[in-house]
Amino acid sequence: MTAYTEAEGQTLRTAVFGAMVLVSTADPGSVDEESQAGIRATTLLSDDLRAVIAAAPPSLPKGSASDVEAGVLAALREAVVIIDAHEPRDVAIFRAAVTEMCRSVAGADGEVAVTEKEMVTRVVEALS
Repeated sequence: MTAYTEAEGQTLRTAVFGAMVLVSTADPGSVDEESQAGIRATTLLSDDLRAVIAAAPPSLPKGSASDVEAGVLAALREAVVIIDAHEPRDVAIFRAAVTEMCRSVAGADGEVAVTEKEMVTRVVEALS
């Protein structure tokens, strides 16, 4: 199992859960359906990353909506660097899993709003 520091784990949790929150709040929808879709999609992560994500509650950035978005997008970029330093083969898995989580959240209510699609695009760009 790959060992991540507590700070690295917190960054990973902020990235994963924050990305789902950004998409979920981009367009009002069924919070329950969106949450369940995102949580189901976490199974796409590697076992090591799932363990780190589940190890503690996530913490989102504080402030305005734009502050939260900026903080989560920064956490996504940093998460890629962290994973690459520990287990480079997990980077592609992480990118694909977070992208699918966001798409699942966006489509959970049966339709994807333009604002959700735009947010998914910003998340994917941060993962690049």
